[in-house]
Amino acid sequence: MGLVVGSSRPGRRGPAVAGWVAETMAGHPAVRAGEMSVELIDLAEQGLPLLDEPVPARFGDYRHEHTRRWSSVVAACDAFIFVTPEYNNSVPAVLKNAIDYLDAEWRGKPAVMLSYGARGGGQAAEHLRVILSEVGMTVVPGHVELHLFTDFKWPAESATDPTAHARIAPAPERAAELALLATHLVDASRGAAPVPVR
Repeated sequence: MGLVVGSSRPGRRGPAVAGWVAETMAGHPAVRAGEMSVELIDLAEQGLPLLDEPVPARFGDYRHEHTRRWSSVVAACDAFIFVTPEYNNSVPAVLKNAIDYLDAEWRGKPAVMLSYGARGGGQAAEHLRVILSEVGMTVVPGHVELHLFTDFKWPAESATDPTAHARIAPAPERAAELALLATHLVDASRGAAPVPVR
């Protein structure tokens, strides 16, 4: 399954959050049994410009190498965990852009979401749910929210330095919430038929 880091700005917390997700997922029975693995997909490393394909994604007629490369990354996964911050009550542009590049590669695949933000990122998760449904993904109900002021530990200098980095320290119930979503995701992926890619 693909673990998508849906942010790209310098100083982002996405990689730390995704690291916690990967660590939590490593204890899942399906991962321990070798039935599934978790592959990190960091959008900051994908090098996708703002959507520049002249043909709509639904036709699968990709003209650019970066699109074909991205298609291969997404097609190789049978399920997804999306990690997204909340920017202005929605998802970051880099995440929406990456989704818009493709079509068949997403269709029929299950997904879960983890959001984070000052209030937990719930608006971003709800917007992402609509976007993923539009590209034909099966979005597992519910999502996990991490709150910046309760699920992260901030250094003392954060009061005067807006670039100070917090350490992720989720409340114990967050791991249980993620484990439950992961189980639903595994169950959904076992029942999902692979979608051919043009």
